[in-house]
Amino acid sequence: MVDISPDLHSQQLALTRYLRDPDRHAPPAGMDAARASIYLDLVFNNLSGVLGGTFPVLIAVLGEAGWRDLIRRFLREHRAKTPYFGEIAQEFVAFVACLEVSSDQAQPGYPFLPELAHYEWVEMALQQFEAPPFQGGDIEHMLDRPLRLSPLAWPLAYTWAVHRLGPGHLPDVAPEQPTLLLIRRLPAGQVRFCELSPLAWRLLQRIEQFPELNGQAQLQGLAGEAGATDLPRFMADARVLLDQLHEQAVVGVVEA
Repeated sequence: MVDISPDLHSQQLALTRYLRDPDRHAPPAGMDAARASIYLDLVFNNLSGVLGGTFPVLIAVLGEAGWRDLIRRFLREHRAKTPYFGEIAQEFVAFVACLEVSSDQAQPGYPFLPELAHYEWVEMALQQFEAPPFQGGDIEHMLDRPLRLSPLAWPLAYTWAVHRLGPGHLPDVAPEQPTLLLIRRLPAGQVRFCELSPLAWRLLQRIEQFPELNGQAQLQGLAGEAGATDLPRFMADARVLLDQLHEQAVVGVVEA
């Protein structure tokens, strides 16, 4: 075990404080200021580069100055729980989710920032997610066997219309209806987003919520929740939806 002297340990702590918050902490005593500045730029630029590729819309909304301020704040205030660079973006999403809306004109606190950050991160998360290719099973058994959702298809619900946000669209009042999306990874690796109807979103949610039910029971339960008055027509339309989800490799059947 390496023996770290008290003096070395105090220097390391001083350097860490400086790298996190150079406005309030000086470099370690005796350290060349130019060298300390190089370390400062390396840490900041590396972190900004790691995160920048995941959050292009967030950067466009905040502007370069606002983005730099947010990265500085992340360095100063957040204590990461992972040592892996690939997981820093998830830590950043958690950090943004805890930010309070600010009236500071230098860094506007848009209320949709947490959801926008999550929306941009989830694309990278699905690209990196390890799962075998999804086998949907025989479409003829969609009604008489339990259904399962592909691990490469994630239904998402947001308060804000996150897929429409950008520098030209910065709302301050949330829409009356939630935004329901499906993100899925195609066999070739591309990630695609699409909007879901409330009925389709609830069906996917039910499949995860009640994995023991077969397709017929799922659709009947959905009809009851929707208050369907014309049950045969509802079931026929819902079966078309279910078949479409099967064809898109979103929903499959549990093999007997």
